[in-house]
Amino acid sequence: MEKAMHAAHGVGYEVYKRQHHVRMRIEKKREKDYLRSQRVASDLERKIHV
Repeated sequence: MEKAMHAAHGVGYEVYKRQHHVRMRIEKKREKDYLRSQRVASDLERKIHV
């Protein structure tokens, strides 16, 4: 998990766990990525069924 966290976000889990501002930055990015993926999936779904 440590390597995945560092590879994806540039910080280790210990830093993520202890520093609130780092945690908030990462969680905002995750939320943005999730919403973007939902829009892409929705767009593809519409194109397939049209």
